[in-house]
Amino acid sequence: MSIERQHLRMAEALLFAAKEPLDKATLERRLPDDVDVDAVMGALAGEFEGHGIELVTRAGRWSFQTAADLGFLMSEERQVARRLSRAATETLAIIAYHQPMTRAEIEEVRGVSLSKGTLDVLFEAGWIRPRGRRRTPGRPVTYGTTDDFLIHFGLESVQDLPGLDELRATGLLSVTPPASVPRPVSEDESDADAEAEEDPWDDEFEGGLDDVAADGGNRTDGSG
Repeated sequence: MSIERQHLRMAEALLFAAKEPLDKATLERRLPDDVDVDAVMGALAGEFEGHGIELVTRAGRWSFQTAADLGFLMSEERQVARRLSRAATETLAIIAYHQPMTRAEIEEVRGVSLSKGTLDVLFEAGWIRPRGRRRTPGRPVTYGTTDDFLIHFGLESVQDLPGLDELRATGLLSVTPPASVPRPVSEDESDADAEAEEDPWDDEFEGGLDDVAADGGNRTDGSG
């Protein structure tokens, strides 16, 4: 059975303009009555074989799509700017100023339990890394900052972190430091902190050292 060229063109136009794959019944309603839809679709698929666009059938419906081996051309990598939550920012500042720090020590300074997601975000950003284990019962892992952290914040070393006087001058610290560090509380005792920990990325806080007041601005080199 010969297939008229005009029928191929008509089927091609219908498929090209369709917002979704077309089934046989739809094509039969659009094409002339004497058209063998299956034969036309088979011939049309043969014409596009090896092209950048190919005719495929899925669940009894036909559509054009990019050739499978050319899918990589349609992909695009983008760097999306994301902001740290207050919990992640505080945690990063505490590690930066007191490193190496264990999870328990971070919680002691913050006064609230630390969720795993907060550390995961800092690891994903490449700003912290394991620094070994503390020689105490349980051998807890300690964390410290990375070279990427220094590069991102424009520091030569952790000794270049702003000191207590600098932080006070910018208004990030009160004149009188807290008398003592509060005890860590559980997630049940602080719903607000629990909600903050659940989402380490937050649109309200920049990924910087804006909230270092949480640890009193003390520095590891003793100059703060």
